Amino acid sequence: MLMLVVSAVRARTAQALTILLLAAVASAVAVAGPWYGFAAAGKAADADLSASRAVERIVSVRTGADTQGLAEEALTRFTADVRRQLPPEFGEPITGLTVSLSAKIGADPVGMSVAYRDQFCANVRLEGPCPSRAGEVAISHEAAQRLGVRTGDQITLTSSVTNKPLPLRVVALYALAGVSGPYWAGEIFRTQTQIDPAFTVLETFATRQLWNTTMVYDVVLPVSLIRGDGGYDLAGALAAADTRITLTRFRLQTNAKPLLEMVARDRATILRGVRSAGLQTLVLTWFAIGLAGWYTLRDRRADTALLKLRGAGRFRILRLAWGQHLVPLLIGAAIGIPAGYLLARWLAGDVEVAPDQQAALTQSAIAVAAVLLGSLVVLAAVEAVMLSRPVTALLSRAVPARGDWRSALADLLLIVIAGAALYQARSGGAADGLAVVAPALIALALGLLLARLLRRVAGRSGAAALRGGRLRFGLAALQFSRSPGADRVFALVVVAVALFVTAGGAWRADRVARAERSAAELGASRVLTVDAPNRTALLHAVRTADPEGRAAMAVVRNRNDDNLEILEVDSDRLAAVALWRPEYGPVTALREALGTPARPAPPVVTGDRLSAGVRRDGTAPVQLTLHLQDEVTGMPVTVRFGTLRAGEQTVTAPVAGCGTAPGCRIVRWEVTTPPDRTGRTKPPPKGSAVTVRTLSRLDAGILGDIARWRPGTNGANLNLAADGGGLRMTPDENATGLKLIGTSAYAADTPMPLPVVLAGVAPDGWRYDDRMLESYGPAAPVRIAGAPSGLPMLGRSGALTDLDAVRRLAADADAGGEFQVWLTASAPPGLIADLAAAGVAVTGDQTVTGRAAWLGAQGPAAVVRFALLSGFAALLLAATVVAVAATVDNRSLGVQLRALRTQGLPVRTAVSTGYAGTAAVLLAGLATGALAAALAVRYAGSSLPPFADGWQVLPPPEPLTSAALVVAAAVALLVLGLCGFFAVLPLVRTLRKR
Repeated sequence: MLMLVVSAVRARTAQALTILLLAAVASAVAVAGPWYGFAAAGKAADADLSASRAVERIVSVRTGADTQGLAEEALTRFTADVRRQLPPEFGEPITGLTVSLSAKIGADPVGMSVAYRDQFCANVRLEGPCPSRAGEVAISHEAAQRLGVRTGDQITLTSSVTNKPLPLRVVALYALAGVSGPYWAGEIFRTQTQIDPAFTVLETFATRQLWNTTMVYDVVLPVSLIRGDGGYDLAGALAAADTRITLTRFRLQTNAKPLLEMVARDRATILRGVRSAGLQTLVLTWFAIGLAGWYTLRDRRADTALLKLRGAGRFRILRLAWGQHLVPLLIGAAIGIPAGYLLARWLAGDVEVAPDQQAALTQSAIAVAAVLLGSLVVLAAVEAVMLSRPVTALLSRAVPARGDWRSALADLLLIVIAGAALYQARSGGAADGLAVVAPALIALALGLLLARLLRRVAGRSGAAALRGGRLRFGLAALQFSRSPGADRVFALVVVAVALFVTAGGAWRADRVARAERSAAELGASRVLTVDAPNRTALLHAVRTADPEGRAAMAVVRNRNDDNLEILEVDSDRLAAVALWRPEYGPVTALREALGTPARPAPPVVTGDRLSAGVRRDGTAPVQLTLHLQDEVTGMPVTVRFGTLRAGEQTVTAPVAGCGTAPGCRIVRWEVTTPPDRTGRTKPPPKGSAVTVRTLSRLDAGILGDIARWRPGTNGANLNLAADGGGLRMTPDENATGLKLIGTSAYAADTPMPLPVVLAGVAPDGWRYDDRMLESYGPAAPVRIAGAPSGLPMLGRSGALTDLDAVRRLAADADAGGEFQVWLTASAPPGLIADLAAAGVAVTGDQTVTGRAAWLGAQGPAAVVRFALLSGFAALLLAATVVAVAATVDNRSLGVQLRALRTQGLPVRTAVSTGYAGTAAVLLAGLATGALAAALAVRYAGSSLPPFADGWQVLPPPEPLTSAALVVAAAVALLVLGLCGFFAVLPLVRTLRKR
């Protein structure tokens, strides 16, 4: 039997090569699928992790405790208790403790905490020695500026519990290192108070003022647990740990849940999508191999008839036929298995996790077995049809016709299934059941219907053409109508083209969607996340580095305002730097709403002393204070003129920090009572009035121009009036019993109400009350200058406003936010160095290209790439079957054409007829496949969301544009046409020789 099989394979090398090629392509896709899926899932998890914030990878456990002065013992006990409650896989913690106290800037109390944290000195840049003794602290450079202290000075903090001062000696100034890393991810050691914390050693906490502490246990979740390596259920472990820790009266906090959901969703999307594409390819492989077996069956009919005449049984004949197919199938699998593995590695890299490697190996083995066994079953079914025929039919040269009622029933069943898939897809089940393969089923149904129609039309039109003397068209049409498998080849071509065109359109749409989303989320071609002391310093640094305003723009993204996310931009540079879309409305809307000031803003003041000519009316003493802001550093400067006596007078006060150009701008005047024993001040009493007539280095007339000054915006505020060329400030006569009583007169250098461009729904408070923002110091009234459907970076909900206007409003308050610098694609390379020289440290760098690449690692994009590979594999399968069909059909066609050539048929007509049959099937199948793809995209949609996280800010791009359709069809025509051409070429050469 073995020798018979080998002899049969050698005798029919072309048939064996056909089966071998089909098996190799199918095996390659079968092996590539699992390895690609698990590798792509790993890359997607890595991409999700790389784009996540450090705070999303932290688990923090906190509790309040009275240490009784034994801070080290209490912290050790707390650490041991938490460690027992958390899974050991979580790793080593970073512990610390903090106590909220208050400091004073002048007479004003401000919040400031004292903290200890493991490895503090290794995670900061110190100017001075690391604190090592009790009472020694390191404070930030900004805190030192605001408190007016230097290294070696003493600061005094006050506890609200004991109301006793705590003296501490400043031994070093610090700047955070790795601010975007996990060490500084928790806010408790950064922004819990108005001034940055002072860090010290544990011995300092023996002081009574520091007994009531908040102890913190932070642990960075290992990447392997977040990825779920080895099937680890991190979400379940966190839930169980939370339950245990709650029972101990500790509090567990983590923001890891969205990240875990993203990783799990990406993994599921990729594995499900790859399996669906692989299953479609597998079914198409069985169909293609069965069709190839049907065509090569003609050459084996004589062998089967001879075996039957010699008395061989059905099983023996079937074993011989299987043997002929098994050899090329096994060789094809041997070629396809390593090719598929290498292809998966080239597309997605290695599978790095051992359990995933085992799963990929198991699934690829099952997939290859399905290819081989399914192919053998299909070929056995084809052979069984032949074995059922009598010897006379097998020896006949005529090709047996296919049972028409059986094929009609099968076609009807497939059409019903396609209709069910289309209904399910349009009903919203785009990711379930038959909806996943709806495009392939729609293409198959359309191909079967048109194939039957074309056969009938070709038969009748061919006969009519011959009667009319049009030999070329008539012979080609009759060839198609009389070939038993031509309709199935046509249907296969339709399905393969439809799959490839659909996948090609999805691939193009995915690239466009990723690029558009990246530009929309970043807002500019390149976005730098930077560390700057405040908005003024950021704005000054960017304008210094790019004075022309064509390459860079300062931006602040504020997430902490009134349930409304705000994007603060330098509106003068917005049009030049931002990647603006029509959905955002006019790019000049904000700039036009700001308008041009009728008068120039008050000039800055310089020097180390200021003199003011003032008048105080009333019997009660009042205190006059001038608040300034350095126009370079943004640091507040307070000028205290002290308690005024009654009548006209000239007062002077020292000024610290405004000696260099451009100096300091005036923020506000403040009129209060003198400080009491606790250092607190109150609003001025009724009947009091202060008139400022002159101020050194300030042009005459500015103080008396009432348009340059404004009161506060909330509660009862000072009444302002122009009095004899000066500014007169008096308390509101109706302020009795009110809690909000203003004490300030602000420089009117900011448009009020503040214009904003609002996307989405306004905050609830704006619907029933005045439109006010609360996070920029005094409440700021706003007016809506535009209402587009979306905004850069913010999406469909948020507000856009001017950074310069906001930084003037927020001069007295830390409004928070994420500081950024937006750059154009043509920004000069040295701009980042210029920013650093201007005092801005770059902590993050993102580009539209890089973000699009990150999105490309997510689930939908990975599935689209594999679908394109599967679509190309379908083209190769169809092209191989086309070549087989053309080769087999051309034998009988060649005999007919040579006979007609003998009777005088022109060689040109014979050659064109030889090409016409195959070309007609290809061109009709190509057109029908493209039509089926367009219909499937139009009516079935996509089984995949554009993005794993459901992002839908911008409308998705057209899945199949005209250009994409033309390009994909051209590629399909090239692959199919080359195979058809080389299959027909031997016949054409023979015809030309005669």
